[in-house]
Amino acid sequence: MWWYALLADVVVAVHVAYVAFVIVGQLVILAGIALRWPWVRNLWFRLAHVAAIVIVALEAVFGVECPLTVWERNLRAWAGQGVVEGTFIGRFLHNLLFYRAEPWIFTACYVAFALLVVATLVLVPPRWRPVTRWQRPS
Repeated sequence: MWWYALLADVVVAVHVAYVAFVIVGQLVILAGIALRWPWVRNLWFRLAHVAAIVIVALEAVFGVECPLTVWERNLRAWAGQGVVEGTFIGRFLHNLLFYRAEPWIFTACYVAFALLVVATLVLVPPRWRPVTRWQRPS
């Protein structure tokens, strides 16, 4: 069942993109604040960003396994392969995401990062109205 293996690779790629959105998004927001980029105050971007990490932190606090992890594992099983038997790209992306450590360490990291994102949202709030090109950034 090669399509299950392909779908597992797609799921792990989406998972990496999700994590990248959270981490790179926060770095871009901080850089944008320092460099006065008005678009980093976009309401929908900021709300999506904070929601993404809050979901992860809540899953960790309540012991809920990430649905993307579950889907990848199930798709690999249906394909008759383990993670180490996936494609090169699938293994590479999987290894970017998963590390061996005690669960409490991951929970602490997720909650700390969520608090950083929420603090950034509160201290540098998004704009409720879009900035026109005639307005100067504050």
